[in-house]
Amino acid sequence: MPENGWFLHQQLCDDSVAVGDLPLSRLLAMNDADFPWLVLVPRRAGVSEIIDLGPEQAMLMDEIALVCRALKDETQCDKLNVAAIGNIVPQLHIHVVARRKDDPLWPQPIWGAAARRPAAAVDLTRFVGSVRRRMAGSMAGTNP
Repeated sequence: MPENGWFLHQQLCDDSVAVGDLPLSRLLAMNDADFPWLVLVPRRAGVSEIIDLGPEQAMLMDEIALVCRALKDETQCDKLNVAAIGNIVPQLHIHVVARRKDDPLWPQPIWGAAARRPAAAVDLTRFVGSVRRRMAGSMAGTNP
């Protein structure tokens, strides 16, 4: 049943695995073999821009910072790319991607540059579990 009319856009369902819920956002891991990639989706119906969140914008920024820290600590990456693009999926979602100077697309942006390669199931499961452990203190009591 949708939470206050909120539901996860089908494209995000198809491309990711749920990590868990933060106070405002559902945290997802993109199924991508080349990039450690997390996505925050505020659980608010009809929201397509950060400014649509009103006073909850500050909470979103805090969650982005928490996710960035967890991903940086997990991957020891050279750079984090953070973006709210939404040209294909209109539902507000924030990408947090760990980049390394030796990754396949460095230094170009990853969006639209190459087809996403799905990760091996064992690798994706390991990544999701590791992120969950790092985020355990911030996640709500249940995982989706």
